[in-house]
Amino acid sequence: MLLLALPLAAQEYEGDDIVLTTTDSSAEKIIVNQYRLGDGITFSAPNGGYNINLRGFVQSTFETRKYHGDDDLYSRFRMRRIRLRLSGDAWGGKVGYRLQTDFAQANGGDGELSGMLLDTYVTYRPMRGLSFTFGQKSTPTDNRELGITSNTLQLVDRSKLSSYFGSIREVGVFADASFKVGPYSYLKPSLAITDGDGSATFTRRHGGFKYGGRIDYLPFGLFRSFGESRESDMIGEVIPKLVVGTAFSYNDGISDRRGRESGSILYLNDKDKESLPDYLKWVIDFQFKYRGFSMLGEFAKTWAKVPGDITQRVRNDGTTSTDFGDSVKDYIKARMMLGTGYNLQAGYMFRNRLSLDARYTHFRPDKNSFLHNELYFNRNNYYEVGISKYLTKTYALKVQASFVFVDAEPGSRNVNSVDITGNELLFQTMVQFSF
Repeated sequence: MLLLALPLAAQEYEGDDIVLTTTDSSAEKIIVNQYRLGDGITFSAPNGGYNINLRGFVQSTFETRKYHGDDDLYSRFRMRRIRLRLSGDAWGGKVGYRLQTDFAQANGGDGELSGMLLDTYVTYRPMRGLSFTFGQKSTPTDNRELGITSNTLQLVDRSKLSSYFGSIREVGVFADASFKVGPYSYLKPSLAITDGDGSATFTRRHGGFKYGGRIDYLPFGLFRSFGESRESDMIGEVIPKLVVGTAFSYNDGISDRRGRESGSILYLNDKDKESLPDYLKWVIDFQFKYRGFSMLGEFAKTWAKVPGDITQRVRNDGTTSTDFGDSVKDYIKARMMLGTGYNLQAGYMFRNRLSLDARYTHFRPDKNSFLHNELYFNRNNYYEVGISKYLTKTYALKVQASFVFVDAEPGSRNVNSVDITGNELLFQTMVQFSF
């Protein structure tokens, strides 16, 4: 039982709940009706008019990397995520909202989301099974793993497929629906119209809109306990649960490598007007859970359409250049994340909440693609095994470790931009605490 004291307030006990009432007899009672470590604290009105939930988690990681032919170890400690989330609903669930921040990612590197603000949106549900969301949130047009909450990941971090191709969060309008189409099966379509420039910034946004959608099919019914947004089968599904989906998006004028950052790569025509390439992405994926076993599979393909009127590129310092090498189109595509990739991972959760997991991720970059970049990418195969121990079912405390073998292509470089002569080995550990 949780006891809170509010200024000018009296406390009344009703069973296992705590009722907070102000000295104003006309004020509505507030019930602190739930606190479980990992699930946060929930405030609600006794008539069900509204609910407010506050929760957060901290992840601390250590990793050490070894390059073939190099005797040195490259290690680092860091706070991977420090997140705080405020969410709730009102009017019987008709309106909902979320505000989530990350205090560890104010300066993300390549392949990471940069910025403190993660989710900030309002949702309206006019009827059961239909919702409209306005603001910034994860987009349904990314691969399935990016819809998994960060504190419930099966391994220490997400797959490289999510890092390479995911736009992660976008600003726009989102529509989601859920329909029962059989005795047990469900269909879940989603649509999204965003500005295509990733998370909100205080800088100018470039290009046109991004249009996309997703459709998921669940033949055996809905997952229990939010299982569709969590990787391991913590709950232990008593009957097989499966979701199969596909997504497509069209970004009309992209100003970075994959639609995650606004204005980092710009081009002009001969009238000094912006002319930007279009970016298209197709995803197909699935998730399966049954009695502690879980499996996730994803495939993504991206390609670009380069307009024929581009004559200039904008340098980092704001000056322009007409030098594109032998081909304008090849030069532009070589700065974008183009190609195909797939990710397969599976694991088993024992009854004592010990989980053994494995993952394989493969890429096939296009001939002209930034996936050939020797420092950040140019690594087309990732083999990973991991072990996790969860102390509670609410993910309040977990310890994870994983070992990754990275198949580096010839010409790849290490963190000091020095050429390496072989592959990479990576060991990662993480401790998480949620409240």
